[in-house]
Amino acid sequence: MDAHDGRILAELQADGRLSMAELGRRVHLSQPAVTERVRKLEAAGVILGYGARVDHERLGYGIRALVRVGRAEYARVVKLIENTPEVLNAFNVTGEDSWILEIAVIDVSHLDAVVTGFCLLAQTSTCIVLNAAREHAPLLPARREAIRPPIRKVTGR
Repeated sequence: MDAHDGRILAELQADGRLSMAELGRRVHLSQPAVTERVRKLEAAGVILGYGARVDHERLGYGIRALVRVGRAEYARVVKLIENTPEVLNAFNVTGEDSWILEIAVIDVSHLDAVVTGFCLLAQTSTCIVLNAAREHAPLLPARREAIRPPIRKVTGR
């Protein structure tokens, strides 16, 4: 991965429908060169796919919520997640809870119905999303030098 690959990834994450010609112009590479790099990123599994981002509200889902699910049998939770189309994202996590789910529902009664399914398996806690300050931020290749070293306290004598 080099700087060109990072710029390609940033552009594609911002707009996955760019033509290879336009992508090449934006990252200052020829169309064949950028096409080859994109193919290599796909083959390496760095680019997993392309998709459309949708507006939940315009699709009729007025509420997005985060649901914390306590300890429960892993297979049962996975099965319920797979059978609950309102679950947008599901993360198996460490800490007090076993899962954090992002869901989209029509209204409060729909929220209650979805959360009740998970309450039958474990204790839950729900937070309604008021607004999203950041979503779909581009993820660029990690660089060791970008990681900030811990601040060391200097003692004087």
